[in-house]
Amino acid sequence: MVGESYQRAYNAMVAVQMLAELEEVIQYKLVPERRQPITQIWWERLQGCQRVVEDWQKILQVRSLVLSPQEDMRPWLKFASLCRKSGRLALSHKTLVRLLGCDPSTNPTQALPATHPHVTYQYCKHIYTYPNRRLEAHGRLQKFLQYLAPAVVVGQNGDGKLRKLVSRVYLKLGEWYEQLHGLNEENISQILNYYTLAKETDESCYKAWHAYAYMNFEAILFYKNKSEGVKSDSSGEESGTPNKKKKSAGDFTVAAVKGFIRSISLSDGNSLQDTLRLLTVWFEHGHQPGVYEALVDGLKTIQIDTWLQVIPQLIARIDTPRTLVGKLIHQLLMDIGKHHPQALIYPLTVAAKSSVTARSQAAEKILKNMREHSANLVQQAMMVSEELIRVAILWHEIWHEGLEEASRLYFGEKNESGMFRTLEPLHAMMERGPQTLKEMSFNQAYGRDLNEAQEWCRRYQRTGNVRELNQAWDLYYHVFRRISRQLPQLTSLELQSVSPRLLKCRDLDIAVPGSYAPNTPVICISQVQSSLQVLSSKQRPRKLCIKGSNGRDFVFLLKGHEDLRQDERVMQLFGLVNTLLISNPDTFRRNLTIQRFAVIPLSTNSGLIGWVPHCDTLHALIRDWREKKKILLNIEHRIMMRMAQDLEHLTLMQKVEVFEHALEHTQGDDLARLLWFKSPSSEVWFDRRTNYTRSLAVMSMVGYVLGLGDRHPSNLMLDQLSGKIIHIDFGDCFEVAMTREKFPEKIPFRLTRMLINAMEVTGIDGTYRMTCESVMSLIRRNKDSLMAMLEAFVHDPLLNWRLMDHAQPKSKRSVVADSDSSVSATDPSHTPIMETTPVSSAIHAGSQTKKLEIGRDDSGASEALNKKAVAIVNRVRDKLTGRDFCHEEPLDVHRQVELLIAQATSHENLCQCYIGWCPFW
Repeated sequence: MVGESYQRAYNAMVAVQMLAELEEVIQYKLVPERRQPITQIWWERLQGCQRVVEDWQKILQVRSLVLSPQEDMRPWLKFASLCRKSGRLALSHKTLVRLLGCDPSTNPTQALPATHPHVTYQYCKHIYTYPNRRLEAHGRLQKFLQYLAPAVVVGQNGDGKLRKLVSRVYLKLGEWYEQLHGLNEENISQILNYYTLAKETDESCYKAWHAYAYMNFEAILFYKNKSEGVKSDSSGEESGTPNKKKKSAGDFTVAAVKGFIRSISLSDGNSLQDTLRLLTVWFEHGHQPGVYEALVDGLKTIQIDTWLQVIPQLIARIDTPRTLVGKLIHQLLMDIGKHHPQALIYPLTVAAKSSVTARSQAAEKILKNMREHSANLVQQAMMVSEELIRVAILWHEIWHEGLEEASRLYFGEKNESGMFRTLEPLHAMMERGPQTLKEMSFNQAYGRDLNEAQEWCRRYQRTGNVRELNQAWDLYYHVFRRISRQLPQLTSLELQSVSPRLLKCRDLDIAVPGSYAPNTPVICISQVQSSLQVLSSKQRPRKLCIKGSNGRDFVFLLKGHEDLRQDERVMQLFGLVNTLLISNPDTFRRNLTIQRFAVIPLSTNSGLIGWVPHCDTLHALIRDWREKKKILLNIEHRIMMRMAQDLEHLTLMQKVEVFEHALEHTQGDDLARLLWFKSPSSEVWFDRRTNYTRSLAVMSMVGYVLGLGDRHPSNLMLDQLSGKIIHIDFGDCFEVAMTREKFPEKIPFRLTRMLINAMEVTGIDGTYRMTCESVMSLIRRNKDSLMAMLEAFVHDPLLNWRLMDHAQPKSKRSVVADSDSSVSATDPSHTPIMETTPVSSAIHAGSQTKKLEIGRDDSGASEALNKKAVAIVNRVRDKLTGRDFCHEEPLDVHRQVELLIAQATSHENLCQCYIGWCPFW
């Protein structure tokens, strides 16, 4: 039975365990010397049980035949805690009353019995669960502490367990005080006092140090916001206020740094949020002497492995203008390079290719240091990175994109200098000469025309005669048309012709990208497969296979025309969310995790993505299904077009009417039927459907908090073995899709009828809603961790330019347009080249990156970015506190999820999406 289904077998296993324990109960009675080991076995066995109240209750009742709750309180305290967390408050109360020996609720004025301090502490936590008894719980815990604290002080070397308990009581008092009274100047010092006592009472308590550090961090933000408010209110007193503010904030920064350093060194490996907070304080205040000294002393105490998880954030700041901050970052990166060169080499090679001089110089300086101990590794990494970029974007594609962009600038924006700036590096590349057979064939086919066009451009720059520029554009256009016809024929690439150097690679010292993990054997590149398949989507990514030194094949998607650095950070966020989901018994039991994959940027517009096996996009699955069933792929759109030709210019009510007309005349059950027909048995189908619903719910909530947009059917994949939904392409984060000029999104996440129809019989009102609520509840409880990650994300100088991007939707990347041109969203730009091909979103991204990298010191732009970043951080904080719909009155999780689902399924919101998003699917 276990082989077929663990879930079905679980209840039988619990029954078998109870029978086995009945035998042990007899042994416990008959053989006194076996009592201690049996008690210990029972405790360990209980740890392996699922956190289900009914199961624990049955097991503990069997044991209570020989072992009363007072004799072994540990499992019963754990059971009371489980009842409280599961909302079974009556059972929790009953258990605690049994352990206390009296019912304190009958006489609220009487002090709590302190015979068993751990039980009393649990009872206070139980009272606090009732919203109307929170002040009572705080007061009772305060009184209980007055009894406990002197005992700890008197017995300096006494009971370690009691000392730990007192520390936890101080910690809980600080936590409750903040929840009850909020943050102001007076409360900050009171809360900090509680946390200081907590860390001093038990100096090895991670939670106490974390809370102390985080409260100091909150205080920094509080005083910073306060000083900014004072500045904007009174310009006349500007000179006096900052000094006062700096003094108090300075005190908090040093304490925060020391606190975070200690909590990181005490953590059990799960220290990402503390490390990110430390980096935030370091990057902003590291130039202050006190903070710098605390960092210099503290960094020595942190294990070097800790920094591996934040390498992208460290490298993003290597060109910081603050000398002391930069000096420490460089030193730390050199230390990481010494101990873990494989982890640092790929990100450093990306930074070394930056168009910002300070950035590339800083990266080169660290690479130079690495060459002293890993010269071969650096040389191989540079070569592999360079060659992969060459394979990712061929000369044909570089010129195709470049001419498209130059055309947009000149004909669309009348930006002549921008056009020349785009064309210059392309001609310079031609002058350097071809290095591979593919480049030679390009040179032979197009070299003459392009040289002639360049000559006409130079003449125009000398004379200003527009006819000469038109001559150049005639040639460019001719080349563009020829390349456009050639590119679709590009279905595979042979390394022999595109990168002979990669083909010759054998048994390198460098690790397979994305495979490095500390304290495990390094899997090196053995060789690269000689042939690469080119996928047929708009950006023509390549399927690359690298053979590892362990004999395994590692498959990647080699993508050009796209900056993957944001996707890399999103994977970091998913890693943090997975840690939270795994550490929570409720979500762990339901196997709620986000499917991640390796993301390795190679440059600002290319990179590798780990290939996820057995997966297809929803678009591809529905396309194949409809082809098999002889259903038109764009049937819904055709029905809409029959009712109203000019969909874009209809009023909202008319759009709703047309949209609903299409829904009424189609089934929308393609995905549901597909899941059923592709499953070998009903049990497999049931598991897949459950996994599908749960994974969709998890990503709905996480995607909402992240502000993830552009969730069209080609950005969602389905794992055909497990049924899990996997999201790809994280270019639109922090609700930029909601604020763009054309087709702004109105929905928080994708929850269209086809996705709902594939769920269970109750649709949204079952597994989906329950999972949404438990995930939202979890991320709201752990909002500090998520805010640490998202703040680092928003303030990252390499990524925050995207926050200002109000472009149109990236529909042109994929969607139904891949199969039927009549369903693709149309592009409004019209230029000689644009009429042939829609604008590539990657070009926009590339030019945007260049634009930002050129003018990163522009104070006006950075101020606008800073304002936008602050607004985004506040918006995320509102989502994590339930203030996203009504700022004054926070919503509970149930109501918040209800409103989000209503927004996501509203026909008024869905009908405003661009056609390529496929709202009718």
